[in-house]
Amino acid sequence: MRGWWQDLTDLVLPVDCPGCGTPRVALCAGCRSALCGAAPRRVRPDPQPRGLPAVHAAAPYGGAVRAVLLAHKERGALPLAEVLGEALAGAVRAGLLGAGGVGGGPVLLVPVPSARRAVRARGHDPVRRSALAAAGRLRRTGMPVSVLDVLRQRRAVEDQAGLNSRERQVNLSGALEVVPGAGRLLRGAERIVVVDVMTTGASLTEAARAVGGVCGVHGVGEERGSTTAGVRGAQVAAERQREIRPSPDGGDGRVPRTGNALPASEMLRSNTILAAVVAASSASFEINRN
Repeated sequence: MRGWWQDLTDLVLPVDCPGCGTPRVALCAGCRSALCGAAPRRVRPDPQPRGLPAVHAAAPYGGAVRAVLLAHKERGALPLAEVLGEALAGAVRAGLLGAGGVGGGPVLLVPVPSARRAVRARGHDPVRRSALAAAGRLRRTGMPVSVLDVLRQRRAVEDQAGLNSRERQVNLSGALEVVPGAGRLLRGAERIVVVDVMTTGASLTEAARAVGGVCGVHGVGEERGSTTAGVRGAQVAAERQREIRPSPDGGDGRVPRTGNALPASEMLRSNTILAAVVAASSASFEINRN
């Protein structure tokens, strides 16, 4: 685990650019441009997991972008969170524009959680740190945005490294849940953006499933304008969280469980759930696709 003296050393001693190795530069202009210089774009992993929200990414994963992400994630280069937050903020804004605009009610950024053992080993949570930096940038532009760190792992999962797309989906299926009591906070936001630093789609799909189970859903999946289907999906998810017991009069009564189950008065509310990442594979960027 990193000590406070290591963090201080990172701030006061000369370092080389983590993207290209240029000496005595925290991040060179070229590597910053690789992360933040292009307009974020819609990405579609192939194969695309069922239930994946519309995802926007700031840059293709590879080269300098990959090196910067790994320096922040694995080597604890904490000052890089600011530039990663800048890239992530651009992807969030692009997603909101694609969903109908950046105005309106509050926006929640929900980070995909890292495994606790990984956070302990790294000494920080890179996704949460990048999300906080992104939220700060967006607030400075007038957007009412905040970070809601409400997802947690409900069971252990395997290390994703080395797993193919299908194996990652199986590994993560049902692995996340919303912490008790957070459902009302999620339902209070019109727009929810699940965020990560990079994606193959599996983590974002599972995060969207967990969030969508406690609030009305609109925008999860590929089709725009599917409000009815989205709300019905939320109703089904909510029903699964309600316990069916015999009623005193001998009929079937439904007794809500405590926690995040949807109250009947909120069953027809819908939220837009989107996704944003710093980087995605080059092949997943939407090029000449409908």
